Amino acid sequence: MLDGFLDKVAKHPHKKFIIFEESSYTYSQADKESNKVARALSTHAGLKEGDTVALFLGNEPHFVWLWLALTKLGCISSLLNCNIRSKSLIHCFSCCDAKVLVAGADLKQAVEEVLPTLTEQGVRVFILSEHCEVEGIESLSDKVQQASDQPLSPQLRANVNIKSPALYIYTSGTTGLPKAAVINHERLWMSTFLQSIAAVHSDDVLFVCLPLYHSSGFLMGLCGAIERGITVVLKRKFSASNFWNDCRKYNVTVIQYIGEIMRYLCNTPKRDNDKDHKVRLALGNGLRSDTWEDFLQRFGDICICECYGATEGNVGFVNYCGKVGAIGKEHFLHKMGYKYALIKYDTEKEEPVKNSKGFCIEVPKGETGLFVGKIEERSPFSGYAKNHQQTEKKKLRDVFVKGDLYFNSGDLLKIDKEGFVFFQDRIGDTFRWKGENVATTEVADHLLMLDFVEEANVYGVKVPGHEGRVGMAAVKLKENMDFDTKAVYQHVKNYLPSYARPRFVRLQDAVVVNGTFKQMKVKLGQEGFDPAAISDPLFYLEDNNNYVPMTQQIFNSITDGKIRL
Repeated sequence: MLDGFLDKVAKHPHKKFIIFEESSYTYSQADKESNKVARALSTHAGLKEGDTVALFLGNEPHFVWLWLALTKLGCISSLLNCNIRSKSLIHCFSCCDAKVLVAGADLKQAVEEVLPTLTEQGVRVFILSEHCEVEGIESLSDKVQQASDQPLSPQLRANVNIKSPALYIYTSGTTGLPKAAVINHERLWMSTFLQSIAAVHSDDVLFVCLPLYHSSGFLMGLCGAIERGITVVLKRKFSASNFWNDCRKYNVTVIQYIGEIMRYLCNTPKRDNDKDHKVRLALGNGLRSDTWEDFLQRFGDICICECYGATEGNVGFVNYCGKVGAIGKEHFLHKMGYKYALIKYDTEKEEPVKNSKGFCIEVPKGETGLFVGKIEERSPFSGYAKNHQQTEKKKLRDVFVKGDLYFNSGDLLKIDKEGFVFFQDRIGDTFRWKGENVATTEVADHLLMLDFVEEANVYGVKVPGHEGRVGMAAVKLKENMDFDTKAVYQHVKNYLPSYARPRFVRLQDAVVVNGTFKQMKVKLGQEGFDPAAISDPLFYLEDNNNYVPMTQQIFNSITDGKIRL
């Protein structure tokens, strides 16, 4: 990918590469900025080929310069979610064996919270500011300014090859704390092909408002743009009210999305100039049929290229036909190169259905099944850094014949008779909310830290008019203890990002488990949060401010869309 970037620098050094707020940077300027960062980190952090550095910052040009700099040094970048805190932050940092942490100036407080642990581990901590008074945190911006912008020797990365790890991108996968998916240079490069498949041109302008710590924004967005040699308009975060004005201001022609973004745009007040823009193409995933149609009707003839794939997954799909609602289309060449199947799955037992010989059963066309991709040389599964247990958990053995090996996507899909692929649901212990995967066991672990909580079962519930599922917790209190609403709110606020905080809490005398003592999430998820149907006490996180008793009036306002979650 770096070679591709340097080719573009040589080909069109003065072409705009990054536009951010009121600043813009050419390909040549980006190259020089990253050279300075690389020299500063090499000198002051003592980095060498093969070292891992954790990047803890939001969307800004420095994110791009840091990644390019580390790649020039032959180092691996660990892309930390800038919303994580405390226990999760330490976990994500530790599981990739990073020697150095580089944080954005606005995340200084979050770093200070975990500084004693980092210091104990002998980690060097840098912050993107010109000076820092905190002992144990070093300033980086001043060191970068003093560094030379001359090119670095390719010898610094002489031993890096296409199979070497390039990045760690964190995914909730199915259980527990976030896991570091290992992305090698080959996988990173292949992820950029989506823009080529979607016919992105060299003169396009791409709008990236998705977080760069996720694979969508980083791999398909930023790296795809480098592969095409195009201009990227980078935003700190998505804003529905400013979206189209920004597209007009910067002459954006290609946008990226996740399903929720499109729905937010459709929910903004209608304007006369809704179709007054140059956007011709939208790339992304998770767009529901109803929102898809609304979006096209309202914002004009925009080609939508919906795709499907997991950060760590080994097979994906692209809906190159524009069929509304489909996440992909089967293609005979794709099927020849990548072996995959939909297999029968029992959602209650949470396991594949087996035939009399003990093998999995492929579902017929038109039926829903668990999507699995064969693990082989052409479609490898690199697994998770320092997490052998979770890596093995994603593998299914002896699926159709003795000795075969498949990647378990954790997703239920359906393929119709025409070969169009449709997403149905997500299994296991993860649900998706606000474009983020929420691992139920991680949230439950945090709730169990409260001294009055004995057991906690976290799951997602569907809410009319909302993408994905919102978090809910079934909680059993310790004997003779009360549910302290303020303490719960303060605790989840301190330890969990807003999208992972349970919006509903259900108090139970006993947390329901199945025959193998697994917590029953499916049934609870189906029962939802309706006080008319549930006799247990229910609480609602009101305005992200405090937990209040759930009433029929609140329930009706949520289901009617008067209260937006």
